[in-house]
Amino acid sequence: MTRSSVTKKPGSVRKVIKSIVPSEPEKAEIEVHGADDLYKELRIENKLEDEKGKKVKLKKGVEVDVAIEADVKDMLPAEE
Repeated sequence: MTRSSVTKKPGSVRKVIKSIVPSEPEKAEIEVHGADDLYKELRIENKLEDEKGKKVKLKKGVEVDVAIEADVKDMLPAEE
């Protein structure tokens, strides 16, 4: 299955949300720069791995890239 990176958008971690339930992970709220106002915030589990496989978390204020990818077979040609 061939994947193709379609676009990357810059963003920043707006806040880190602690869970009130110990069994649920904390969330990182990411603001996607350049997105429509009603859709610019994403919340993801704040559980990542670095290049060595070590568990890491995002902190408030850090700049991130949000990558949008899709299978090539699911893409349509752009209309000019």
